[in-house]
Amino acid sequence: MKEVVLICGGIYGALAVIFGAFGAHSLKKFLDAEQLKSFETGVKYQMYHALMLIVIGVIFPFVGYSQNLMAWFFILGVFFFSFSIYGLVLSAAQGRKMSFLGPVTPLGGLLLVMAWILFTVNVVSVAESLGY
Repeated sequence: MKEVVLICGGIYGALAVIFGAFGAHSLKKFLDAEQLKSFETGVKYQMYHALMLIVIGVIFPFVGYSQNLMAWFFILGVFFFSFSIYGLVLSAAQGRKMSFLGPVTPLGGLLLVMAWILFTVNVVSVAESLGY
């Protein structure tokens, strides 16, 4: 699992840089200010959580159910949250908004919140086991 987490963190990080550059240089011509802001939100959250995946990939051994669940919540949460925003913004800019993605964004957000809660639980557990 550790390798999957680190690979996803690296891929999400690289894509965040690519999408950020794409948004800053190419999409300004096609998106209004609100759409561009939404796209940038997806990129920011993707990068924050790419870094978080790398952090958890380094500090956790992924031996327990809770640590594995936390990792999947981060991975899927980023995918559902950020990529649904990209889909909504880009499809709306083309006049064919994919409305079915609307409920996917909060689902991704919920998974990210649950991942952060599990991160906190796991950090406390590891700290207690080390005597902190």
